[in-house]
Amino acid sequence: MSRIAKKPVILPANVQLTITDSEIKVKGPKGELKLAAHPYVNIKVEGNEVWFEPNLAVAKRKSDERKFKAMVGTYWRLVRNMVIGVTEGFKKELEIVGVGYRAQLQGNKLVMSLGYAHPVEMDIPSDIKVEVPAPNKIIVSGIDKQRVGQYAADVRKWREPNPYSGKGIKYVDEVINLKEGKKA
Repeated sequence: MSRIAKKPVILPANVQLTITDSEIKVKGPKGELKLAAHPYVNIKVEGNEVWFEPNLAVAKRKSDERKFKAMVGTYWRLVRNMVIGVTEGFKKELEIVGVGYRAQLQGNKLVMSLGYAHPVEMDIPSDIKVEVPAPNKIIVSGIDKQRVGQYAADVRKWREPNPYSGKGIKYVDEVINLKEGKKA
């Protein structure tokens, strides 16, 4: 079994966890998240601790045990991310590097000038908050870690960092190793 899943997920006092046969709900001060329950995983709530274990009663063969144990660690991390999301939230910071490259908010759209003949417009989903504190900085935040990361990756995909010039959209903590160009 996953070593990390041998520890419980600790629920803060202001977070409620509800488990039914089909879904897991986590409700906190920043909002509510839902996750489909998996038949391979048994989840028990004891006080403010959430314990996970494989549901080996569902296994038809001995070889299925490995898949069941892997899902325990996966669900431990998913529920933990839900708890962190409804209490603190998640944030990704992007930086735009390049002359003339910039971003701005126009209503419910993120508009970027990235060296193309047209500006790039991206709709902002309702569950994600996007801020542009400076023309070369974008902050994506929300309660769902997967949605925040996916939106930040979609923004970055429009102009990935060039390994020769370093221009493009990169994460703030990302390091771009510049390559040497052609020699004359």
